Amino acid sequence: MGQFITRDHVSEAVAYIRNRADIEPRAIGIVLGSGFGELAEALEDLVALDYSDVPYMVGSTAPLHHGRFIIGRLDGRPVICMQGRLHAYEGNTAQQIAFPICVLHELGVMELIVTNAAGGINAEFNVGDLMLIDDQINLLGKNPCAGEEQGDLWPRFFDMTHAYSPEMRRRAREAADECGITLKHGVYIATLGPSFETPAEIRAFKTLGADAVGMSTVFEVIAANALGMDVLGISMISNPAAGVQEEPLSMGDVTKAALASAKEAGRLMRAIISAG
Repeated sequence: MGQFITRDHVSEAVAYIRNRADIEPRAIGIVLGSGFGELAEALEDLVALDYSDVPYMVGSTAPLHHGRFIIGRLDGRPVICMQGRLHAYEGNTAQQIAFPICVLHELGVMELIVTNAAGGINAEFNVGDLMLIDDQINLLGKNPCAGEEQGDLWPRFFDMTHAYSPEMRRRAREAADECGITLKHGVYIATLGPSFETPAEIRAFKTLGADAVGMSTVFEVIAANALGMDVLGISMISNPAAGVQEEPLSMGDVTKAALASAKEAGRLMRAIISAG
């Protein structure tokens, strides 16, 4: 893929996937971030396709991100999972990160669930909490829809008032209640990484209204909105953000927290998908 996504790129990737998996109507798309990846293993009749084998896709190098499309059914619902995502800190462009969302849309996905591990800015959050994303702040300095006119993919200008679907958020809250899971909510802010943020940056982000911080998700959500998809976002709070606690942050702590919360995160996700 060159600098920009084209319709031909998307069509070639979609043809590759359709030739290797049965894509059912009404499939829900899921981007599984850190702490959520095990959900893909629960799919029935699954087909796994490595990102690096799909035309114009690149592999994932982040911890706990397997870099595979997992296609199957979960509790009777057709599902297409991204088991791991692409990040800008890996050297990927905004369009490379948005590309699989275009592919999911072309495969018929109109509802997308995005998940991630995030640092808790809100002092009321604890490690292991699940946060329903109400809105987002993009501090990556880029937008996957910027560049030359791409009218055959998405409009140049589009609304982001409801970046995260009110209806899907309602379903998520009801599913959490049924599961007996306390679901926090708040605003997610994205930075480039791979360094964790400084305490001064976290204080600034809190002033901006952010409740959790991470290094992903916003490009996917922007692209999904441009394509007319309904989006739900869930963050797993993997650590207090810098300055919220005195101890230095480490990816090992993030990974440990993500694995510890995987079971509850998976239980909530299954309930949300079944309610769809």
